[in-house]
Amino acid sequence: MSSLFPMFLKLEGRRCLVVGAGNVAEGKIASLLETGARVQVVATQAVPMISEWAEAGQIDLHLRPFSSDDLDGVLVAVVATSLADLNERIYREAQQRGVLCNVVDVPQLCDFYYPAIVRRGDLQIAISTKGHSPALAKRLREQLEEQFGPAYAEWVADLGQTRKLVLASHLSPDRKRELLLSLASVAAVEAAIGAEPTFTEEPVA
Repeated sequence: MSSLFPMFLKLEGRRCLVVGAGNVAEGKIASLLETGARVQVVATQAVPMISEWAEAGQIDLHLRPFSSDDLDGVLVAVVATSLADLNERIYREAQQRGVLCNVVDVPQLCDFYYPAIVRRGDLQIAISTKGHSPALAKRLREQLEEQFGPAYAEWVADLGQTRKLVLASHLSPDRKRELLLSLASVAAVEAAIGAEPTFTEEPVA
């Protein structure tokens, strides 16, 4: 069986379609809005929060049945309806158009999966079980949230600024690499976070 290709996707300004506007869809829409995506929602009815987003101009809501044309120009589609036949139809049409599609809670009808995510500012740790056990992914996320506390958010932001300064300096490439490695060392983490990190050091810049 082939492996998943892990990546973080930039969706800002890109068209994303969500079919369905119930409680499950609400969570998916919220995560898309965080990325700055242009979210279009198609459903015959919507829960209050989704309606509020539409009224505020945060999403484009169409209260009607799904149409094949809704997939035009879409990069990512998320399907969250209770109609199995409709879900499969949308997935098949998305495949024909080269649109990445996720039918919620139906792994065999997914081009990608929603990982469990630990967020600490710009630091994101994603966990996937390829749809086999969302419960396990959630448990691992909770463990990692304890290991990587909120202090990591500010530290990672500072690291980014310092890295830019180092790379823009007139130091030799070897010295730059040495400094970048030291900034992410165990000692540096202990000094900045106030606790010993749980990862082992690797030569990364």
